[in-house]
Order: sequence, then C-alpha cells, then structure tokens
Amino acid sequence: MPQHEGMLANSALGGRSRLMPGNKAARFPRTARLLRHADFERVYKQGRRHFSASMTVFYLARPVEDDAKRAVAPSTGAQGRSALHGLRIGFTVGRALGGAVQRNRMKRRLREAVRMTRPVNGVAADIVINPKKSLLVADFADVVNEVSRAFSVIEQKLSSKPSAKAAAILDARPEPGTESRS
Repeated sequence: MPQHEGMLANSALGGRSRLMPGNKAARFPRTARLLRHADFERVYKQGRRHFSASMTVFYLARPVEDDAKRAVAPSTGAQGRSALHGLRIGFTVGRALGGAVQRNRMKRRLREAVRMTRPVNGVAADIVINPKKSLLVADFADVVNEVSRAFSVIEQKLSSKPSAKAAAILDARPEPGTESRS
C-alpha cells in the first residue's frame, strides 16, 4: 500500500485526535518530568535502586528547599503546582537496547504505564527508569504492574521513619557542651 493511502485512511478515521486523548489531565505534564542532565546524574550518583524483571528504577528524595527554588509559571495552573511537590520522572534508554524504533517504543510504553499509575499525593522524589530489553516483549499489564510496584516501594522507603538502629545511634550521641573530659 503506498504511503499516501495510509495517510488518507488515517485522516478518514479522524487522524491523531482519535488516537490521542484530548483530556489534558490524562497527559504526562512537563512539570512531572525529569529533564535536566544534572538531575539525572544526581539521581544516579546519590540515589537508590529498585530492580524488577524488565526495568531498573533509580530514585532519590528531593529536598523541600529544591521545590521552593523552582518557580512555577502562572500558565501551568494548579496541576503544575501539584506535580512539583510529587514525583518527577525521567527515562533513559541506551543505544545498546536497539534501534531508534525500539527505544522510542520502550519510552512510549513506560510513559503510558507511568501516566496510568502515577500516585497523586506522594513523596517529593526524582525517579529515573532504565528499561531492559525484555520490556519490548513483556505484556503491557505486566509493565504497568512493575511500575506500580516500583512506585509503592519508593513511596514506602522514602516516607518511612528512620530505623530503630539509626534512632539508637542518634540517642547515643552526647549533647553539645556536655562532653566530659577525663
């Protein structure tokens, strides 16, 4: 079938508007994305990892003062402000995982899974998702479950109180000015 026939068939079916949701709430807003190279590097170097069958998820709690420094443009509205305090998510797909078509397909699948499972009120954290080659052949429901599980693990680990061991260490420290000299 020639290329122009496919384009005619696509335009007869309504084109892009039938395929893409028009609802802005269903989109993956720019304020919820990790975009700067420095942010990716910070998550890789200082963050923790969560492994699953078809992806590795790197995450790092974002300090509160980092959120205060970032100004939200007035045009983003309430949705932009809520995303600023939640998760910011980035995707990296290396060339070793395939050609451009395969890499873009991985990113589209991950972006949709994140959009479907992203928690509304969560901890402020930066997340980088690195897919594995198996993501291309994995069932989409499995991908959604893995992303959902990763988000719940991240939220549980970052929102938990300090462990009893860490609390015992903090309690064992002498208060300033009370050290005894022997």
